[in-house]
Amino acid sequence: MLAALIPLFDENMAVSAYSLFAQKENLFQEPHMMIAAQHDGAYTIRGLEVIESMGLQTIAPGAEIFVPISNVSLFVDIENQCSANHNNIVLYINNSVKVTEQYADRILELKRMGYKFAMGRLGVDEYETYRSIIMMMDYIVIDSQAMDVSKAKIYFNRVYPKLKIVVSNIPDQDAFDKYKETGFNLYEGPFYRIPVAKGATEIAPLKMNYLELINIVQGPNFELSDVAKIIGRDTALAISLLNIANRLSRNSEITSLKHAAAMLGQKEMKRWILTAVTKELCADKPNEITRLSLLRAKFAENLAKVFGLESEASNLFLMGLFSVIDIILDTTMHEALKMIALPKNIETAYLTGEGDLAEVLAFIKNYERGDWIEVGKAELIDGVDLDKVYAAYCQSYRWFRDMFY
Repeated sequence: MLAALIPLFDENMAVSAYSLFAQKENLFQEPHMMIAAQHDGAYTIRGLEVIESMGLQTIAPGAEIFVPISNVSLFVDIENQCSANHNNIVLYINNSVKVTEQYADRILELKRMGYKFAMGRLGVDEYETYRSIIMMMDYIVIDSQAMDVSKAKIYFNRVYPKLKIVVSNIPDQDAFDKYKETGFNLYEGPFYRIPVAKGATEIAPLKMNYLELINIVQGPNFELSDVAKIIGRDTALAISLLNIANRLSRNSEITSLKHAAAMLGQKEMKRWILTAVTKELCADKPNEITRLSLLRAKFAENLAKVFGLESEASNLFLMGLFSVIDIILDTTMHEALKMIALPKNIETAYLTGEGDLAEVLAFIKNYERGDWIEVGKAELIDGVDLDKVYAAYCQSYRWFRDMFY
């Protein structure tokens, strides 16, 4: 099984929904399957299988999830394949669904059960043909690279005023800003992950405080009292440290930061600081950056055994955690690395894309965007067990859920 969650943003860059892409077969290793790839999950809808096994609360608490289904799988027992709240699931269809009474009746039947619908991959010349189907949709998905988005918006606002519009495949921040001014409901694309290309900017004093903490705990034998002193400068971190210490102690009422730090010890203190501080560093960024950073960290750590890099597990966690440090600090990766002390092989992975850690990072990025062909190459060429990769991916989401929800 392969699965990836793609975020959908609102105009404030808050994640409002996710699109879940799942696939059972490795199409690179089984090229004959490519011909019938559109029927993958024809009887068992892979996205619903992932939701059922992991739970909506683990994957995306409170958010809608778009699940692609084919013209064939539209007619299977969707309602019995997933016990999750139907109102949180948006069934995502395309123009393989035809304008017939049979399709229309099935869509209407599922909508009466509480499912929402989205439609994509329609050409401009198909808008009128699909009028009866579009009228039943909750969302229409417009590919920003395939058509004039502004003209499409005028058409849909006039003909279907209640229809929500998703602009997909947005390439960069400038394009997002342009579409945001026009006003749509949801936005999707790689724009939020694109590294900053401009030079270094001034770093806020509070962020410098966080960077100081990170650098201290990277040392081999840091003083817990020094760490407690710096944490004391930030109310949010101080409260968070006391809360976690009291949860772990159970029978104690710990009110001293020094006591809390001593109770956690160096190893747990370092892990807590790296995750908590990263969350605070991302406080002025889209919440998906925080989520991406932390999920990458745990996913990378979980992949250590899969890639035969057990001795590098802690470095893989760090590599995933700080893989978006340039975005967090609004600077280039080269400048960001001057502010934070990281092992040399992590810096090399970021700057040159070379080494074992870089291989894992590239794999993670391909996995995140659902590039199953590239992911499949790792299984064929390097012997990577994709079942273990999927288990590692799911476990990273459970870790994130347990830590923050």
